[in-house]
Amino acid sequence: MTVLVLFGPTAVGKTRVGAYVAEKAGAEIISADARTIFRDIVVGGDRPPPQILARVPHHLLGILPPEARYDAARFRADCERLVAEILARGKKAMIVGGSTLYIRAITRGLFPGPAADPALRAELSRLPTEALREELLRVDPESAKRIHPRDRVRMIRALEVFRLTGKPISTQWGREKPFPWPLVKVGLICEREELYRRIAERVERMFQEGLVEEARALWEMDLPPEAPILRTIGYRELFGYFRGEYDLSEAKRRILRNTKDYARRQLAFFRAEKDVTWLDVSGKSPEEVGEEVLAVWRRFDPSLQ
Repeated sequence: MTVLVLFGPTAVGKTRVGAYVAEKAGAEIISADARTIFRDIVVGGDRPPPQILARVPHHLLGILPPEARYDAARFRADCERLVAEILARGKKAMIVGGSTLYIRAITRGLFPGPAADPALRAELSRLPTEALREELLRVDPESAKRIHPRDRVRMIRALEVFRLTGKPISTQWGREKPFPWPLVKVGLICEREELYRRIAERVERMFQEGLVEEARALWEMDLPPEAPILRTIGYRELFGYFRGEYDLSEAKRRILRNTKDYARRQLAFFRAEKDVTWLDVSGKSPEEVGEEVLAVWRRFDPSLQ
């Protein structure tokens, strides 16, 4: 019994392709999105629309309050529990999303490291990116070589592990626990210009659907500064607008730019994955891509009808 892992950059079309595949395969979807797990992230996280949620069971959507903390280790544990429950119901299981750390927790595993320390993470989060990078180069140069210089999340985790254990996180690589079920990994890609067009269209749609109002509601909650939800693209740029640092058009421009940057980082990360079947979605409908995904899944899992 295999588990399908469907990933790709933001705006490539994972939600609708995943829903089509799930309906055809009799599957339930576990969301691998680090933001839509929060209750108040709807427009900004591009949560699947109600018509899709009504047709296909989804898990790990809107289950946490905005001030909560959630990490890849908890995601991995939740995935193992949910997959077991889904399979026990006689259904297929799919993991769909674009959060790189969550996907890595499934495909590459996790080493038995220390649990997150909220106070330490808050302290590290206040440091500039350059300071994080300098400390990591000093205490764990091997990790510094493999972690992107702008990837604050992974740098903070590496420094957290070092400060809590006195050992570099790189010494733990290779001790990861594999996922309990065989994985079928499918990545979605498209031509760069089409991806950027899709990103621009999504940003426009989010503004039309109430992104500014949703961001203002979060802004007025007075959340703790270390709350991960505050770093979400779309909200953090609007927070600058609310502070009077620039106008709304500049906020939109920054959201578009940062989303494109994020998509490039996702692609760079996912391309390092092994044993992935890559499907180009350029010029294709979700249904067409979904049939291609199903063909790949059937090739690896004869039990799939």
